[in-house]
Amino acid sequence: MSTTPAVSGPAAPRMGFGKWLREHAVLIIGVLVILYMLVPIAVIFFFSFNNPAGRYNFTWVGFTLKHWKNVFGIPELNEALWTSIKLAVLATVISTIVGTMMALALVRYQFFGRRAANFLIVIPMATPEIVMGSSLLSFFLILGTPLGFTTLLIAHVMFCISFVVVVVRSRLIGFDRRLEEAAKDLGATPWETFRLVTLPLILPGVFGGAMLAFALSIDDFVISNFNSGTTVTFPLYIFGAFQRGVPVEVNCIAMILFGITVLAMGFTTWQQRRAERMASVRPEQEEVMPLPPVSAAT
Repeated sequence: MSTTPAVSGPAAPRMGFGKWLREHAVLIIGVLVILYMLVPIAVIFFFSFNNPAGRYNFTWVGFTLKHWKNVFGIPELNEALWTSIKLAVLATVISTIVGTMMALALVRYQFFGRRAANFLIVIPMATPEIVMGSSLLSFFLILGTPLGFTTLLIAHVMFCISFVVVVVRSRLIGFDRRLEEAAKDLGATPWETFRLVTLPLILPGVFGGAMLAFALSIDDFVISNFNSGTTVTFPLYIFGAFQRGVPVEVNCIAMILFGITVLAMGFTTWQQRRAERMASVRPEQEEVMPLPPVSAAT
């Protein structure tokens, strides 16, 4: 008795490496770019555990935890860090409040000079920092304003406002105005509508703009170098310390700031997703109950 061999279907074609590479090219390039951006941070992290033999922390000598145990052991570094934190917090609060109001005005209202205002908002973002810093220095010298913490605050608020306006405005453009109209129909006042409906939905954008302003302020060097006077911020301290050797504690503080930034951005992402879910909720359409059949009159 002979057996007939089973007829198998056509074999699935194997995906070649070139085709797979083309299909995943965007993902591969994105991963490589992220890794490239994280290389300096990884270097700072590893060298925060280094035990350098001299003043310069450029060569790996040995592992130690003494710098992490004594992160805030340098008074000058602590003072510069505290100055940067105060400056960044004040600049963030002022620029966030003013920038949010400006974004609301530019998106919600029509007024004379609205297009010019939209154009002028972008100028501080596109202007080179060295030009902006020197221009501010000339402005303060013409007014006779002594350089110090006040001039630094004015300069930081000036370039942070633009970033806050752009972020909040992008959030307002996609805002569903019907939610505000529904709140007004239910008897809410304009302030209650803004506080209970508008602000919670645009809060992720406001928080994102505030975090961006804080990061730009605490990280700024060029504009601060022109307008600081005798005030020393954290970036200015690091620049000056290069002449005599940057202490390892700077690496430790940098990693602490980086960790706080990552947590803040994670919280912002969670808030944005939460706001998107809230904005996507729509009242269900009421089902129309069918009317009973009408019997013909006898």
